[in-house]
Amino acid sequence: MGKLTKNQKITKAKVEKGKNYPLGEATQLVKDITTTKFDASVDLAVRLGVDPRKANQMVRGVVTLPHGTGKTIKVLALVTPDKEQEAKDAGADFVGLDEYIEKIKGGWTDVDVIVTMPSIMGKIGPLGRVLGPRGLMPNPKSGTVTMDVAKAVTDVKGGKIDFKVDRYGIIHAGIGKVSFTSDKIKENAEEIINTLVKLKPSASKGTYIKSIYLSSTMSPGIAIDAKSV
Repeated sequence: MGKLTKNQKITKAKVEKGKNYPLGEATQLVKDITTTKFDASVDLAVRLGVDPRKANQMVRGVVTLPHGTGKTIKVLALVTPDKEQEAKDAGADFVGLDEYIEKIKGGWTDVDVIVTMPSIMGKIGPLGRVLGPRGLMPNPKSGTVTMDVAKAVTDVKGGKIDFKVDRYGIIHAGIGKVSFTSDKIKENAEEIINTLVKLKPSASKGTYIKSIYLSSTMSPGIAIDAKSV
C-alpha cells in the first residue's frame, strides 16, 4: 500500500473510524475533508433492506431537491413542432425531433436528460440500445414523458432527479456541491431520504434503511446515523 499524502492524512484524522455521525455534523465534515481544487460533487449512498431482483421490492422514484444539484443540466426536448417554442422558453438546451433522433442513432448522447411526449415514444423506442445503458431513456414514471413539456424541463433544470436501487440494494444520488452550505446539503439529503422512506415496499421486511454514507468526489465516505434523519 502506498504512502498517504499530506491531505489524505489530514482527512483520515478528521473522520473517526467506526463512528456514525449525525447528519448535520456529517454535512459539515464532508466540506472540511474535501481538498480538491475544483467544486466537488456531494454524493449520498443509501443501502436498503430490499432484494432488487424481486419486482415487488424494486425502489425507484423522483425527487426535487430544495437547493438543486449545483450541476448545469443539459436537456434535450424531443417534441413536435407545435411544442418547440414551449420547450425553448422553459430552458431546454436542444429542441427538435427527427434530426436529433438521427444524431442519437449515430452515437450522439451529449445531454443529461431527455424530455419527450407520449406520441413520440414510438420513434424513440428503437434508440433504447443507445439511451438505456446511459440512463437517458425517457420514462413516464420519472416525468420525462409528458404533454406538459415546459414543466418537465423546468423541473429538471430546477433540481429534479430520478433514482433507482442498483442490484446491490443501494441508491446513489448526487445531492449538491461542496460549495453549498452544510445546511443546504443537509436539507437536500433529508429530502431524498424522506422520499425513500415513503417508497418502502410492503414486501420489504426487517431493517429498511441499513446504512447511509455521505461523500464528495475523492473523499472517504462518512457513515451517517440513520436515526438522526
